[in-house]
Amino acid sequence: MEKMTKLATKTVFTIGLLCMLMAVPALGATINKSVKVDPGTESGGATSVNGSISVGADATVTGGVKTVNGTIRVDAGASIRNASTVNGSLRLADRVRARDLNTVNGSLIIGEDVEIDGTVSAVNGKISVGNRSSVAEDLGNVNGQIELTGATVGGDLSTVNGDIELADGAVVKGDILVEKPSGWSWKENSRKPRIVIGPGTRVEGKIRLEREVKLYISETAEVGGVEGEMTLEDAERFSGKRP
Repeated sequence: MEKMTKLATKTVFTIGLLCMLMAVPALGATINKSVKVDPGTESGGATSVNGSISVGADATVTGGVKTVNGTIRVDAGASIRNASTVNGSLRLADRVRARDLNTVNGSLIIGEDVEIDGTVSAVNGKISVGNRSSVAEDLGNVNGQIELTGATVGGDLSTVNGDIELADGAVVKGDILVEKPSGWSWKENSRKPRIVIGPGTRVEGKIRLEREVKLYISETAEVGGVEGEMTLEDAERFSGKRP
């Protein structure tokens, strides 16, 4: 449960930080308007409460990009520091550079050739990372699909109720962790997450399962082992592009 606890702590911090924008207008946040950083320009940061934020192509944002209720979009070749939203998606185009990305309720879509120097996290939302993109540290969510297509995660990849698919030579240098849900809503007969380790992909650590899943591993994939509620022998091996 360590990963889920860390994610929950980070989420509470993010919500608290972003809600400060709503409570204290003196911080310079734009309350009910969208914010745009023009292409090719430089900005110290971009914040809103009930508005979206867009960062133009090849722009540089040296501070945070934060909103409470709104989408954040970063166009091709731009560079930002941290991006956070509570209710909204985060979308990064190709060749973007960033540190940490976080959303609570929304998808997180990362294009190709993107470099994330820190972590990527969502609570309720899909995470997708495109070809040749890299996340230096951990990537995870609680609910929602995770897709790595030719991408690399330098730390652990974790979920609680989400499906995971590694494709086109994707690499996870740490562990893949599927945590057991907690709380009154947990039922032993609840839906099993679907974990697909596709052709040519690699998990350098272990697949650690705190609950049973539907586990599919390509015959050409490399996995450091499976432990917990299942073993490597419980996995269904497949030879095609997908099971």
